[in-house]
Amino acid sequence: MAFKIGLLGLGTVGTGTAQILLDPSQRHPLVQELDLYRVGVRSLDKAREVNLSATALTTDLEAIVTDPDVDIVVEVMGGLEPARSLILKAIAHKKHVVTANKAAIARFGDEIFTAANQAGVYVLLEAAVGGGIPVIEPLKQSLCANRIHTLMGIVNGTTNYILTRMKNEGGDFAEILADAQRLGYAEADPTADVDGLDAADKIAILASLAFNGRIKLSEVHSEGIRQVSAADIAYAEKLGFVIKLLAVAKRNSQETSEDSEQLQIRVHPTLVSKDHPLASVNDVYNAILVEGDPVGQVMFSGRGAGAGPTASAVVSDILNIAALLKVERGAATRSDGTPLLDPLLACSHQHYCTIAPMDELVTRFYARFLTQDYPGVIGKLGTCFGNHDVSLESVVQTGLRGDLAEIVVVTHDVREGNFRQALAEIRSMTTINSIASTLRVL
Repeated sequence: MAFKIGLLGLGTVGTGTAQILLDPSQRHPLVQELDLYRVGVRSLDKAREVNLSATALTTDLEAIVTDPDVDIVVEVMGGLEPARSLILKAIAHKKHVVTANKAAIARFGDEIFTAANQAGVYVLLEAAVGGGIPVIEPLKQSLCANRIHTLMGIVNGTTNYILTRMKNEGGDFAEILADAQRLGYAEADPTADVDGLDAADKIAILASLAFNGRIKLSEVHSEGIRQVSAADIAYAEKLGFVIKLLAVAKRNSQETSEDSEQLQIRVHPTLVSKDHPLASVNDVYNAILVEGDPVGQVMFSGRGAGAGPTASAVVSDILNIAALLKVERGAATRSDGTPLLDPLLACSHQHYCTIAPMDELVTRFYARFLTQDYPGVIGKLGTCFGNHDVSLESVVQTGLRGDLAEIVVVTHDVREGNFRQALAEIRSMTTINSIASTLRVL
């Protein structure tokens, strides 16, 4: 039972999506039932990172969204047009849609979802916010029993990268932006990122899901980071804060507003206390913090962009739709008459996984030894570890505890069995009083 996929776009995200679909090994079994049937591109002659048949590629994107054999249209072109028109035409032809296009959804979501509801098809958009971070589906499913009070986060990797470097290096915005553009972390035209427009698109989408209502993008307050200076960063540091571009959506409390159903939706640079969970989210990473009743605080974090993370979210949406179609096509029963359940929700595995013994674990170790204060003890420890293929990252003699010397070692990645063998030999040394502690190091 194959599900035919029509992919619009073979850029960074499209290529990552194709690579997953063409290499289903060790992924969910349902990936094997996804057929990358047609792929829409701008040029047929461009060199590709994926091997696709000539018959799969086409420059006629409209032919893909109207093809009666296509089950799911995946839009990863970006931009407003022709993406919006192609999504709407796919919906009109009863195609389910997966998109990573936050700009189109934030601006035309009303039109798109109204059309989808009328046509009886799904439009899924996990990849539109937070790259590979699962946040859309958790808001729709896992957290749906909660009354959401606040949703805030760092949802733009470019600005977070710039602010992180400003904090670490003491540089000003303009010089670090230029360097970020040179390194490929910022676009040639960085307006959408540094002026907060990209983050505004994303918080509008998240707020719509969290608070069960559509959001007018024009009503989302948005400020960027152009005005943040090195002096601001330095003063924030002295006061115990870091500066982050935060996207915030929250209900007004009854104490501050007569209308507790009113929402605050805003994007702006913010001083964040160093002990806040979002303060330690740095570089190109994103994080979204959700506060609800009764769950409390939940935080989702990870890489907010890039081929791999975004394609991961795209294919998860494809699988969600394929699972629903599989149940529908199976007329809700198997050949033996038993009910056919959603393969992404029901338990479909029967085998037991093989668990590797702890001796085979490869990790780093910390160990603290109490030894006789004799010359050459550290050398003997090093020799013993070396004989068992344990490489030491650092060795420190921290001082005396009574008449015993205290020696601390940290290893490089080693096989646990080798490390334990070395410890057994070390315990037998007359110069070693005891092994005070051993801990694994992440």
